[in-house]
Amino acid sequence: MSIKFSKQTGILFEKFFINLKWMIFGVICGALIGTVAALFGKAISYVTALRTAHPAILFGLPLAGVAIVWYYHILGADSPRGTNLVIDSIHNDQKVPFRMTPLIIVSTVVTHLFGGSAGREGAALQVGGSLGDALGRLLIGFNDKDRRRTIMCGMSASFAALFRTPLAASVMPIEMSTVGVMYYSAFMPCVVAALTAHVVAGVINPGSEETMVIANVPEFSLKQGGLTVLFAIYCSLVAVLFCAVLHSSKKLAKLTVKNNYLRAAACGAIVVVLTLIVGSQTYNGAGAAIIEACVLDGAFKIVPYAFLMKMLFTAVTLSGGFQGGEIVPTLFVGATFGHAVAVLFGMSPTMGAALGATFVFCGVTNCPMTSILIGFELFGFELSPFILLGVAITFLFSGNYGLYGSQKIRYSKYDPGRVDINAH
Repeated sequence: MSIKFSKQTGILFEKFFINLKWMIFGVICGALIGTVAALFGKAISYVTALRTAHPAILFGLPLAGVAIVWYYHILGADSPRGTNLVIDSIHNDQKVPFRMTPLIIVSTVVTHLFGGSAGREGAALQVGGSLGDALGRLLIGFNDKDRRRTIMCGMSASFAALFRTPLAASVMPIEMSTVGVMYYSAFMPCVVAALTAHVVAGVINPGSEETMVIANVPEFSLKQGGLTVLFAIYCSLVAVLFCAVLHSSKKLAKLTVKNNYLRAAACGAIVVVLTLIVGSQTYNGAGAAIIEACVLDGAFKIVPYAFLMKMLFTAVTLSGGFQGGEIVPTLFVGATFGHAVAVLFGMSPTMGAALGATFVFCGVTNCPMTSILIGFELFGFELSPFILLGVAITFLFSGNYGLYGSQKIRYSKYDPGRVDINAH
């Protein structure tokens, strides 16, 4: 009996120290990577304000594209795979190159400075994955088997610091890589890393929370539920269209202009011409101000096809090799679409914008839990029944489409069957 008790005690102590190790790693990861990500966010805000004050900077976009391609070339990354590389590293327990951190930070800042249409979450996930992996290799007590969790912790920390949504950031890395499978062993350290990074980012960038709580939410009813289902189906179609446009445009650009430098210059020039045709820089950069206006101002005026214009600007930008990400443009697409069609579904424009952003985000990422949490954090818990129902519908109706081709769909969305295919 005493021998058995001693073995059980030994196992308990072993588990305690393992958990303690990961808690400490989460704090260190959140503090260090959260600092890097928060400073990066500060840089994005600065260059965006600079471009807004000096719109003529936009004309340097073609040369900026050439510079980004050259920068990737001299650091040995002629065919950058971005977030897909991080997802593959999670699948295969492979190292994420440390060079990804300076590559994506500098190139994303340059893209935003000169007016490319891109987000910042690509940098968040790539910087977090790269630094999390590097930190795990530097610290004593971690080995190759721990790599998956160290990468996920870094991603959670970086996403939380940039987006100030620690709940969603805790879940997204363990949900996004494989649809149908969640790596729960990474949950605790990801939570610690995300919360730590959130606090650190608040110190570095006070008042940077992007909460846009919707007021006067109607009572959820059978009629409202039915309209929400219809709205979510349309949002899923928008998400599928966005994914198809992004993937097709990248393939078309590579087939049409095979030289990387010429392709970057050409796509940059197209964005400049499109901006001149529009007559404003509404669709340049990430578009956070437009998202906020759609969600908070029911009287805000924007053309009803704004979501299509953002798709076009983003597709051309990313096809040229400019860096950033697709998530903030996704929120722009969803918010402007929802704002435009809300009245058809018995919603206020602000509510339509909030739900549209949440549902389209779900459709392009295949991350329902993350979408629910990001909806709660950004737009308030009063929308919870609408968000829960709409996310569930969008997740199903968006099919196997997704932003990241390396994302594995392990189990079907429609039945318990195993499919093992990649998102497309």
